[in-house]
Amino acid sequence: MIRPILLLLMAPLLGWSQPTAEGTPASSNVPNAQYPRIHDDLRATFRLTAPGAQKVQVSVGGGKHDMTRAADGLWYVTTPPLVPGFHYYSFNIDGANVSDPSSHTYYGTGRDASGIEVPERGVDYYLPKDVPHGEVRLRWYLSKVTGAWRRSFVYTPPDYDTNTRTRYPVLYLQHGSGEDETGWIFQGRANFILDNLIAAGKAKPMIIVMDNGYAATPGKPNAFEDLMITDVIPMIDRTYRTMANREQRAMAGLSMGGNQTCQVTLRHLDKFAWIGAFSGTGNGLSTAPIDPKTFIGGVFTDGAAFNAKVRLLWLGMGTVEPNPFPGAIGAFRKMLDDAGVKYVYFESQGTAHEWQTWRRDLNDFAPRLFR
Repeated sequence: MIRPILLLLMAPLLGWSQPTAEGTPASSNVPNAQYPRIHDDLRATFRLTAPGAQKVQVSVGGGKHDMTRAADGLWYVTTPPLVPGFHYYSFNIDGANVSDPSSHTYYGTGRDASGIEVPERGVDYYLPKDVPHGEVRLRWYLSKVTGAWRRSFVYTPPDYDTNTRTRYPVLYLQHGSGEDETGWIFQGRANFILDNLIAAGKAKPMIIVMDNGYAATPGKPNAFEDLMITDVIPMIDRTYRTMANREQRAMAGLSMGGNQTCQVTLRHLDKFAWIGAFSGTGNGLSTAPIDPKTFIGGVFTDGAAFNAKVRLLWLGMGTVEPNPFPGAIGAFRKMLDDAGVKYVYFESQGTAHEWQTWRRDLNDFAPRLFR
C-alpha cells in the first residue's frame, strides 16, 4: 500500500495538481463555500467532489473546461480570465449536467443554474452602497388572461413609504428567454442600480415592475401582450401610487424581453412614451430588411409623427454579441434611419449576450426616463 504522505510526494510526478487557496470566494457562493474562487486576474478556480467520476467538466463563460482529479481526490480547474459580470455555469459529470452545491442558484437557461459573479474593477454602480434603499416587493395576482395565479416583483423607490402623497412614474422591465421575473433582481441588480442612481440625483425616483414574460391561453401560446394590457398595468395602477398616464410609463427588456417591449409598446403608444430594447428589437432574430410601412402596423411610416409622440426610443447591445443579434439589431436600426426615426444607441464595450451588458444598459437608460 502506498502511504498517503508518499502519494502526496509523488503527485507532481503523476501529473496531479492540487491548487492552493489563492483568490477570493465568489460573492455568488453559498455561505462558507470556498469555491469557486476569483483570482486577481479574473481567472476562476472551480472545485467539485465527485469521487466516482471518470470525467468532469465545467461550462462557464461560453467555454467548457476539463477538470483534473487532484491529490486530495477532488476535481479542480482554473479557467482563463472571465469577462466581468454574472455567468451561469454547470458541471458535467460523466455526461450528466448538474449544478454546483457551492453556488446559489439562479433561474436562467430554462432551469435553476449555478452562477458566478466576477467583479469589474473600479465599478460599483450595481453594488449595494450606503445610500437610501428601495424595496423589492412580491405582488401576487390572479390573471384574467391566463386564469392562473402569477407574480410580479415590484421595486419601490427609497422614499415611497415616507412621501405617502407622492405618485411615481413606472418602468416595466422584462427578462430574457429562459429566465423569469427574478432575473432583473438577482442577476441584474436592478434595485441597486436604481438606488445608486437616485441617490446620486441621476435618475428620477420610479417604480419598476418585473413580470414573467411567458403567458399562454388555449389556442394562443404567446399572450404576454394581452396580459400586460389587461392584467399587469391595471393591477399596478390600482395597487401602487403611480402616475397612470403614457408620459409617465416606460417599458424595456433584454433579448426576448426587448422584442416583447417593442411589440407591446409600439402597438399601444397610447400607453407608453418611453421605450428601451436591450440586445433585442421588434424583429426578433430576423436579419432581413424591414419595411417601415408594414412593420408592426406601419408605426414607423411617418418618422416625424413618431418622433413627436415617443419621448425616447433607446437601443443597446454588447460589442461582442454573437450572431444573429448584430444583424437583427442592425436591420432594425437601418429601418429607423431610413424612416427618419430618432433613437439613442448604446454599446457595451467587450461584453456579449450577458448580464453585464444589460446592467450597463439599464444604468444608461434609467437616467434618461421621465425627464
